[in-house]
Amino acid sequence: MIRNYKIELSYDGTRYKGWEHQPGIEMTIQGKLENVLTEMVKSPVEVIGAGRTDAGVHAKAMVANARLDTDMTDFEIRDYMNRYLPEDICINSVKAASDRFHSRYNAVGKTYCYTCYIGEKKPVFNRKYVYCTPFKPDLMLMREAALYLTGEHDFASFCSNPKMKKSTVRTVDSIDIESRGDYLYFTYHGSGFLQHMVRIMTGTLLEVGYKERSPESMKELILSKKRALAGKTAPASGLCLIKVDY
Repeated sequence: MIRNYKIELSYDGTRYKGWEHQPGIEMTIQGKLENVLTEMVKSPVEVIGAGRTDAGVHAKAMVANARLDTDMTDFEIRDYMNRYLPEDICINSVKAASDRFHSRYNAVGKTYCYTCYIGEKKPVFNRKYVYCTPFKPDLMLMREAALYLTGEHDFASFCSNPKMKKSTVRTVDSIDIESRGDYLYFTYHGSGFLQHMVRIMTGTLLEVGYKERSPESMKELILSKKRALAGKTAPASGLCLIKVDY
């Protein structure tokens, strides 16, 4: 019997070329999942993800769905996948879902966290999951700038795809910036994000923190709709998808 399954997974994206499978490229998260499930049910399986994380980006709770023709229980599917997937991909849960459930189209919000290391010593054991800043940025200035980026705006200035044909209008509900010990955390929640949007916003906010641009300049930056005027794209290593809302 063919049923639709909701799959929640975590992965370390360090050695992968992103989520989406690509012709001739073996190292993608979607590709690894499809290979294992195809072998399990002995027929081609398409795995649909809630989003397409970039190369090197991590996830604690990515959500996907797939239609599987199997008599295995939810737990048996989960355990089978974990047995044959690489050690840097973990299936947290597998649950039978309604036939109409779609992990991407039904998602109403996402939470991302970008982590910077601002300590004096090298973060040897966390180096794959943080961005080491050259010096400590000003927290209050970045928080002030973040207020200009919340709400519904045209975020074309924060999109790395110059050929984007769909609307670049998005709603960012909140941007929380916190410093705890040697780490700086940027937590973003919104209805959806453009390609590299979170990383570009982080890079831009860091420039505000370095006093290379003012918090008020965010207004002009949004209105310009020009990617070239925004900050650098922060490295992929510091970004992690935390949660998908339904």
